[in-house]
Amino acid sequence: MARETPVCDEDVFGSEAVRNARAVDDRLRETAPAVKISRENITLVGRYEEVSKGLQDYRTFSSRSRPWHDPSSVRPEILLVDDPPKHTRVRNVIASALTPRTLTRMASAFEADADALMRRVKEKSGEPIDAVGEITRAFVDKVLPDLLGLPKWGRENLSPFGHMVWATLGPQNELYREAMENVGPVLEWVDQCCNRENLDPQGLGMQMFIGADQGLITHDEAKLLVQVLLSAAADTTVMTMATAIRAFCLFPEQYALLRSQPELLRNAFEESLRWDSPSRMAGRITTREVELQGYRIPEGGGQPRSAQVERSRPLRHPPRPQGPRRLGLRAACLRRARARAARGRCAARGLHPPHRAVRAGRRARAVDVRDRARAGAAAGAHPSGRTLKLPATQESSACRT
Repeated sequence: MARETPVCDEDVFGSEAVRNARAVDDRLRETAPAVKISRENITLVGRYEEVSKGLQDYRTFSSRSRPWHDPSSVRPEILLVDDPPKHTRVRNVIASALTPRTLTRMASAFEADADALMRRVKEKSGEPIDAVGEITRAFVDKVLPDLLGLPKWGRENLSPFGHMVWATLGPQNELYREAMENVGPVLEWVDQCCNRENLDPQGLGMQMFIGADQGLITHDEAKLLVQVLLSAAADTTVMTMATAIRAFCLFPEQYALLRSQPELLRNAFEESLRWDSPSRMAGRITTREVELQGYRIPEGGGQPRSAQVERSRPLRHPPRPQGPRRLGLRAACLRRARARAARGRCAARGLHPPHRAVRAGRRARAVDVRDRARAGAAAGAHPSGRTLKLPATQESSACRT
């Protein structure tokens, strides 16, 4: 017999909830395997087991739609809104373009840009810096358009475009309206710069059109793929890098450990994702009525899944000696299943490892993060690039059973 799904009357997508996301999402996760968000009439699933199984069951939890899905929105309608077999067909075009030769060229370019960035950062020795604006976004906004072969003009629109795409994952509230300011000129730039005639023939973006020439996808799909790569690889990388810097500010002994043992770089990357995910939630649509641990989700029930469950994971793994809120590079990486599933669905999965590895390796050798990014320890990264003060955790009784 199905149990009654707990209801949360709280605004979990407003400004305050975003600023205090750890407390909000932890509370939802601990309430039940499934919680109905009354303000939005959707069901949220926030526990590891259910999320992990759902990610592998596209026939039940489909990517073809999601809460607040608008096919005419600024988000490119390809790949991330597809299920197999279309998703597989389109994704293979990206995978085939990321040859060993291409990856080697990417790594060399990333390393050269990382060197140049580190030289600029070191010139500010002893001064507080904006870790987002002066390191992570500065790096991504240079290497990503270069990699795709985009023209030099208009690149200042990359950040606003990423912010707009992220905003489509939530309701049309004040954060959404703020993100959509000046939408016209930004979308005009995206449309123009992703046209075939404006791309570098040697860039990754052109490879999407070559795939179209080979009949693997249509030319319209090729352009959409360039736009997906532009949006999917930008803000997630900016925020992941910024989160890692913030974590090292808060746990300098772990940064010292990484500097002394660079072989822990992969652990550092995995641990930074566990500690604070760059993507708070993802959405799917249920194609049939589902029961999760006795709680019913109706067919067609918009269902965002909270990625925050991975960060503290008290319901998945044994307690960590240092506690879930602490960074620990030596901790066993037991989240491989979730990481593999996420990479398998990520449009830009092949871009991230060399991108971040070069960045982290260079930073570990060249920069004492405690001296350079003090401001990061007291601020969080907002998708818009602004820094936001993090309030003290506030308890709420808005969830009811």
